[in-house]
Amino acid sequence: MDDLTDTRHISRLEIVDTGRRRRWSTAEKLRIVEESFSAPRLASATARRHGISNQLLFAWRKAYRAGRLGDSGGFVPAVIVPEQAEEGTGTDCRRIEIVIANGRRVIVDCDAEVDPLLRILRGLERLL
Repeated sequence: MDDLTDTRHISRLEIVDTGRRRRWSTAEKLRIVEESFSAPRLASATARRHGISNQLLFAWRKAYRAGRLGDSGGFVPAVIVPEQAEEGTGTDCRRIEIVIANGRRVIVDCDAEVDPLLRILRGLERLL
């Protein structure tokens, strides 16, 4: 006789719902992700405040940056940083850095033409 054989049959199986799994709407995800971006080093505190894991929040943030988390409106925070002047240049022309929603960056001179720049930005927005 085999000692590892259990001949008892399960007559009743009970499934207990712990209530831990929640469904988040896209609007709620966007609100939580944008809250986590509102200040440096705020992601963990935001995750704790909403009762979600850090890993879930970071996955939502990654999807947000890639443009896969609903319609984020395409707006990103703009930061103006003074550029170091190169030695020997006498021009007053400055550069601007554009960061689109999926995290791609474009740096252009102040005299860049708008129409070609818009075509480039639209193309970059479509990339993953």
